[in-house]
Amino acid sequence: MILIIMYYKARGLLLIAVAGTLLLGGCSTTSGSRTSGSGESGGAGVHVAAAFYPLEFAVRSVAGDLVDVTPLTIPGVEAHDVELTPRQVAATVDSDLVVYLSGFQPAVDEAVKQIDPAKVLDVAPFADLIYTDEHDHEEGDEHDHGDFDPHFWLDPLRLAAVTDAIAERLAEIDPDQAATFRANTDTSRAELSVLDEELTDGLRTCVRRELFTSHAAFEYMASRYDLTQVSVVGIAPNVEPSGSRIAEVQKLARRYDATTIFFETTASDAVAKSIAQDLGLQTAVLDPIESIDAQSTAEDYPSIMRANLAAIQKANDCG
Repeated sequence: MILIIMYYKARGLLLIAVAGTLLLGGCSTTSGSRTSGSGESGGAGVHVAAAFYPLEFAVRSVAGDLVDVTPLTIPGVEAHDVELTPRQVAATVDSDLVVYLSGFQPAVDEAVKQIDPAKVLDVAPFADLIYTDEHDHEEGDEHDHGDFDPHFWLDPLRLAAVTDAIAERLAEIDPDQAATFRANTDTSRAELSVLDEELTDGLRTCVRRELFTSHAAFEYMASRYDLTQVSVVGIAPNVEPSGSRIAEVQKLARRYDATTIFFETTASDAVAKSIAQDLGLQTAVLDPIESIDAQSTAEDYPSIMRANLAAIQKANDCG
C-alpha cells in the first residue's frame, strides 16, 4: 500500500491521514457485497476494478463469481463526474486488472497513472468510438471528454467486442479459468446478439426516425439502428444550451412532427420539459445506462436497453 500514500502525498496531509486509516484497517476493500455500483467487493482470488456500470456488467458476464469486482461509479452518481474515494483508489491500485475507458472519467484516468500498465485494460481501442464536435450548441461546458462520444455500450455489438477483450485479458491473468471465461463470453455475445436483433426488428418500421434527446448520449444507438439523434446539448450532461440551439430543436421538432422529448434519470429534465411544454409534446425517459440505481428504468443492462426500445417505439410510432 505504499503506492496509495505516494498518490495522495501530492494532494495534502489530510488525505494521507485518510489513507493511513485504511492501512490501519488492513487495507481491505471486501465486505462480501456484490451489489452493483456499491464500490465494495467480494472474496474471489482475482480482483477487478470496473470504472462504470457497463464495464462492470461486461466483467461479470465474462467471469461470474470467479472474480471479485469493485465498481468505481456508485449508484446515482453521474459517471462523467465521478470522484474516487481513498478506499476506491486503494482498491484500484490493489486490483489485478482495472477496466476503464480513457478520457471519459478524469478521476479514473488519474488513478490509472499510478498503476502498472500491464494491469490496465483501456477498452477504447475495442469500442470503435464515434468522434464528434459537441461544442456547437453548448454554453459553459466545463467537462473535457475530448472529441469522442463515450457511450459505446448503447450499441450491444460494440459492448460485445469489449467483452471479448476483457475475456482475453482475464484469461492471461488466470489461465486455469480461460475455458470458462471463453464459454461465458460466447454466451454473453449470443445474448447481446439477440438484443441487437430485437432492437433492429423493433425499430425497423418507425414512422419517425428522429430521436429528440436532452443529452447527446444516444448516437451509438441511433447509428446502429438507422435513427437520427437531435440533442439539445452535447456529450456532457447538465450544461446550459444556448437560446439558438433551443430554437433550432423546436424548429426540427415541428418539421419532423415529433411527439416526445427524451430526458435522463441522472440529469435535469428542466430543458426537455420546457421545450415539450412550448410545443405541446410529451416527455419520456431514455436511460444512458451509466449506472444502476432506484431511478433506473429496469434492473440491468439488457432490461434497460429493452425499456429504451419500448420508449422509442411508443414515441416514434414503430409498428
